[in-house]
Amino acid sequence: MQLLSLINFLTLNEWLVLVMFIVFVTMLFRGIPVAYALVGVSLVFIVLAMFVLDPAKDALREVIEYDDTRISFKKLGANAGRFFGGVIKNPVLVALPMFIFMGLMLDQSGVAQRMMKSMQVLFGALRGGLALSVMLIGIILAASTGVIGASVVLLGVMGLPTMMAQGYSKPIATGTIAASGTLGILIPPSIMLVIMSDQLAISLGDLFMGALFPGLLLGALYITFIVVYGLISPKSMPVPADREPVTMAIVLEVLLSVLPPMALILVVLGSIFFGFATPTEASGLGALGAMVLAIFNRKLNFKVFKDVMRQTLNTSGYIVGIFIAANFFAYVLRLYGGDEIIEHMIAGSFENPYMIVVFILFIVFLLGFLLDWIEITLIIMPLVLPVVSGLAIAVDGFGVVDNPEVVWFAILVAVTLQTSFLTPPVGFALFYLKGVCPPGVTLGHIYRGVVPFVLLQLFGLFIVFEFPWLVTWLPAIAYAN
Repeated sequence: MQLLSLINFLTLNEWLVLVMFIVFVTMLFRGIPVAYALVGVSLVFIVLAMFVLDPAKDALREVIEYDDTRISFKKLGANAGRFFGGVIKNPVLVALPMFIFMGLMLDQSGVAQRMMKSMQVLFGALRGGLALSVMLIGIILAASTGVIGASVVLLGVMGLPTMMAQGYSKPIATGTIAASGTLGILIPPSIMLVIMSDQLAISLGDLFMGALFPGLLLGALYITFIVVYGLISPKSMPVPADREPVTMAIVLEVLLSVLPPMALILVVLGSIFFGFATPTEASGLGALGAMVLAIFNRKLNFKVFKDVMRQTLNTSGYIVGIFIAANFFAYVLRLYGGDEIIEHMIAGSFENPYMIVVFILFIVFLLGFLLDWIEITLIIMPLVLPVVSGLAIAVDGFGVVDNPEVVWFAILVAVTLQTSFLTPPVGFALFYLKGVCPPGVTLGHIYRGVVPFVLLQLFGLFIVFEFPWLVTWLPAIAYAN
C-alpha cells in the first residue's frame, strides 16, 4: 500500500515527464553532446510509448492515473517534416547566420585592437582605467557583434596580459573581462533574441529595442562597480607610474577608433529603429558593413574570409542542430502532456501573478548552472509561454507594443540568462577566458572574479522587473513614429 501511495503521488504522465528531464540532464553530465541527448531521449520515450505503454495502457490505468489521449504517433509522423522544414523556412532565423558572420568579421577587422590601444592611453591615468577600457570596449562589441565566445577571447587576449603586467588583482581582471564579453548576448543585435522571437512568436524588432536599455543598464552597473571598487581597494587596480598625460591627440584617436563600430551599430539598429529595414534586412546590412570595415583596415583577404565563413557555418549549424533537436524533444514532451503538466504546476504554485514570474525566473537561473542558454530558450520558453500569456499582469505597451507582457518577460529571461555564462559548471565565458589566460591564472581566480558581476546581473534583473517601461518604452516610441 505504501508503494502504491508513493506511485500515485504523481500520475504516470507526470512521472514520465519528470524522468524524461532527469535522463536528459544525466546524459549531459555524461558528456553526450546536447543535440544527441535531446534526440536520443526523445527516441527512447517514443519507443517506450509504442511498445510498452500503448499495449499495457488498460492494465496501467488500474494501477495509476494515466492519460494516453495525447500520445498519438500519427501526429508525430505527420509533423516530422516540420522539425527541419519549419526551421529552414523561418524568415526570422535568416538573420542568425548574418549576425554571426557580422560579429566574426568585425573581430577580424582590427577595430577592437585599435580601440584597446587608444583607450588604454586615455584611461591609463585613472585608477581602474584598464578595467574601464575593457568594459567600454565590451559594451561597444556587444552592440556590434553578439558573438560571446569571440568577444571574451578577444578581450582576454588584448586586455588580460596588460592588466596582469600593471599589477591588477587576478579575480577583478578576469571577472571584468568575462562579464563585459557576455553583454553581447543581451545588447542587440543578439542571436539569443533572434531565437526568442521565434519561440515566443513576438516581434524581433520589439525585442531588439526592448533589450537596449536593460543591456546598457547592466553595462552602467559594471562600470560603477569598477570605479567604486578601485576607490575601496586601490591595490587591486594600481595606477602605472609611467602614465602619459592626456592630450587632444589622444582624445581624437579614441574618437576615431570608436567611430567605425558606432557607425555599424547605427546602420544595424538605426535602420530597424527608424523603420528603414526589418531585423532580417538589417542583419544583411551589418554583415556587409563588417566586411567594409575589414577592407578599410586592410584586414580582409581570402584566408580571413574563408575562416569567417567556416566559423559562421559551424556556429550556425550547431545552433540549428540544437534547434531541430529541441523542437523534437519539446514535441515528444507535449505528446506526454508535459506542457499541460508544467502549466498547471506553475500556475497552481502561487496566486500572485508576479510571484509566478519570479518563480519561473528562479528556475531559469538554476537551470543556467546546468544548461546552456540555447537549450533553456528552446525547451523552457515555449513551455512557460501559455502560463505567462494567461497572467493578469499590467505591462504598459503605450498602446503600440503587441503583447507587452510577453516582451517584458522575454527580456527578464534574457537578463537572467546572462548569469548562465558566468555560473559554473557550464559557464562558457569562464572556459573561453581560461583558454587564453596567461600562466598563473586559475579557474579559481575566474570563479571569484565573476561573483560580484553575477550579483550585479541579479540587481539589474530586479530593476527591470520593477520598471517594465525600461523594456516597452523604446519599441513604443519607434512604432509610434
